[in-house]
Amino acid sequence: MPRPIRCRRVEFLPRFKYFSPLEGSNDEVLLKVEELEAIRLKDLEGLMQEECAQKMQVSRQTFQLILEEARKKIADALINGKAIRIEGGNYVFGNCKYTCLNCGKIFESEKCECPECHSARVVCHKGKGRGHCFRHHGSD
Repeated sequence: MPRPIRCRRVEFLPRFKYFSPLEGSNDEVLLKVEELEAIRLKDLEGLMQEECAQKMQVSRQTFQLILEEARKKIADALINGKAIRIEGGNYVFGNCKYTCLNCGKIFESEKCECPECHSARVVCHKGKGRGHCFRHHGSD
């Protein structure tokens, strides 16, 4: 069984979620919210990669992979005249209330990890905590 994807912490949700060239194809690229956050932290804020990884609560290697994928998508859109749609991903914004599937503990945290048994097998109770955990498509 593959390891579950952990939520990446984001501190910014985009106000504008769709960018399109005046001329170009009807094609678009999908930029995940955590990919936009990686671009914001590294390229706009100018933080070192280690700082960015800490802010997003991921390893440095994972941060690098997220950043590379984001830059590749943006380059594709700019070079090939594609629109950019920003949505979805695996991220947490604010604190969530979770139930651990391993030990049953209910907790509120910034991390998608049980403080009792350190398992990443947790379920977010959307709307019950102060924040929301969005997995895969990011829909509420």
